[in-house]
Amino acid sequence: MKGNVLVVDDEQIVLTSCERILEPEGYDVDTAISAKAALAMLQEKPYDLVITDIKMPEMDGLEFIRQIRAKDPDMNVVLITGYPSQESIKEALSLRIIDYLPKPFSPALLTEVTHKAVEFKKKGVSPEPAVEDYTEEVAAKLDEIINRYKDKPGSLIPVLQEAQELVGYLPPVVQRHIARGLNLSVSEVHGVVSFYSFFTMKPKGKHNIRVCLGTACYVKRAEEILQKLKEILKIDIGEVTPDRTFSLESVRCLGACGLAPVVVVDKDTYGAVNPVKTAEILENYNGKKKEG
Repeated sequence: MKGNVLVVDDEQIVLTSCERILEPEGYDVDTAISAKAALAMLQEKPYDLVITDIKMPEMDGLEFIRQIRAKDPDMNVVLITGYPSQESIKEALSLRIIDYLPKPFSPALLTEVTHKAVEFKKKGVSPEPAVEDYTEEVAAKLDEIINRYKDKPGSLIPVLQEAQELVGYLPPVVQRHIARGLNLSVSEVHGVVSFYSFFTMKPKGKHNIRVCLGTACYVKRAEEILQKLKEILKIDIGEVTPDRTFSLESVRCLGACGLAPVVVVDKDTYGAVNPVKTAEILENYNGKKKEG
């Protein structure tokens, strides 16, 4: 067997459909007509994946997931949704669902999501933390972007570019959304994101700071500037301040060697930067951000 799956839904037709789709694929499928029944089953048998509806009598899917998390923080959970509210989506994400299945879902989508989730469990991968930037509103805007490009050749890169402008970065949940919308494999989308340097999978701050470490800048104490910024912001290269005001990057060349050493904040370029006065640059973006 590929894995043990528990499907929870108050509609018998959904339970029967999941059994008929997943069992021929090699999964051992158990079903429960209510969340309370499912909780009892989870006490008796280990599962690699729980697939649950969000709207159920007595106990809804969100409360069910909360109770699962209290007992097994690393259980992989997929949510079945019809027309969820923005608040329910936010709460589901905060509960670290691994994916979702929109009603009605196709056999292919159910199989794909199940396979991915069970493989995660086997590899010891826990559900990824909630991504607060990925809301129902953002998901809808991603769909608009995808629909504008989906029938055009070479659509992936422009979709990724606009998605990054929208979200600020490309976390796994956004990559999966794009893969599903363009009918591509998640690995293909991830390959493009990881190949091109202008795509990032890490969140950036409201103000992104880039320090040039090219030869011209380096010999004029760019390394000291970078170190000073690390000390002031209390972050390293590639990190974001806890309040998400600033993020820090180093680059090989910014193409402004005559201004060395160079620091760029967002679209603002600062030339001939004095390492001692580095903190003054930050004050232009956050008056409360002082050295020390």
